[in-house]
Amino acid sequence: MSDYFMNTYHRLPVTFTHGGGTYLFDGNGKRYLDFTSGIGVNCLGHAYPALVQAVSEQTAKCIHVSNYFQSAVTERFAQKLVEACSGAGMKRVFLGNSGAEANECAFKIARKYSLKKYGSGRYTIVTLRGSFHGRTITTLSATGQDRFHEEFGPFTEGFTYVPAGDIPALDRALDNTVAGLLIEAVQGENGVHLQDQAYIEAAARFCTERDILLMFDEIQCGVGRTGSFLACEGFGTVKPDVVTLAKALSGGIPAGAALAGERAADTLTIGDHGSTFGGNLLAAAAGLVVLETVNNAAFLREITRKGEKIRESIRSWNKPNIRDIRGKGLMIGIDITQDAWDVLEKALEKGLLLLAAGAKTLRFLPPYTIRDEEIESGLQILQEIV
Repeated sequence: MSDYFMNTYHRLPVTFTHGGGTYLFDGNGKRYLDFTSGIGVNCLGHAYPALVQAVSEQTAKCIHVSNYFQSAVTERFAQKLVEACSGAGMKRVFLGNSGAEANECAFKIARKYSLKKYGSGRYTIVTLRGSFHGRTITTLSATGQDRFHEEFGPFTEGFTYVPAGDIPALDRALDNTVAGLLIEAVQGENGVHLQDQAYIEAAARFCTERDILLMFDEIQCGVGRTGSFLACEGFGTVKPDVVTLAKALSGGIPAGAALAGERAADTLTIGDHGSTFGGNLLAAAAGLVVLETVNNAAFLREITRKGEKIRESIRSWNKPNIRDIRGKGLMIGIDITQDAWDVLEKALEKGLLLLAAGAKTLRFLPPYTIRDEEIESGLQILQEIV
């Protein structure tokens, strides 16, 4: 079967046939504890009963209609999503079907907002070194990692990068050519790095003073992953102009969203943007289950508690092969002295699924529904390997 795929993935030697809760099963019936949740997608685990029921019922009714028409389930999803993000000041949403699509929408919002107010020449989008914003040519252009840029140029113009945490560099970069600043509250693909409170506060101040849109890419760290519905809510009173979401948004059904606050909510008008599959009925039905489950104070507190349990347990091992552990909620990065992919392969043999984020970093993105005994079981396997 592998002969038919383009060689774009480093695939581990296992084929899964089904899943349940925090586990996946291969064709031989072997069980694997999943600390990856499909790279943060299956936030409620596998075969979550309410999600299965909602998707099954919606499939029997209607899977997709064109955005030329209205849909009650999609309208409910949009309403619930905006309400879930209202604490961050969000007012309206565009529904797409991926994180890259959501970020493309954010760039268009920033550039049109600036063009309409200030005219041409003010279109630059500033992002951070170490960022990852997608794999289209334009979202690669926004990604501040040189290794993703090899062999695919020329890239979309109008993007520049600054070091995370460097306030003077950010101050210099946000000049009168800039339309928007895009930040990951927690950088995921770069090894799970949290942004500094003072840096984010300075970024928000600069953007307000200079009428630059402050945008948060929460494709991996949003929808409850860090213990608040939006990771940017962890910065207190900071209010973004745009937030992008995907991955966990519909619990496994492809979905993406770009939300806009007061300044930018009415920037895009009819014909400015679109998505054939964006907001389809199946994704909306699944997304409603995710929102109803995750956007709950007690549920979010459990995500925080479980993440602290994982980090405290690993710190207690005091193993020289572990150089650092960091994260927030159930988004965790572990720097090790071993080759990360070697650890992934050894863990797979022992029935544990892990992610890498670079050559020497392990990444945990387990389902939010993971139980304490499953955390302990997975950590025991990891402890034996490192």
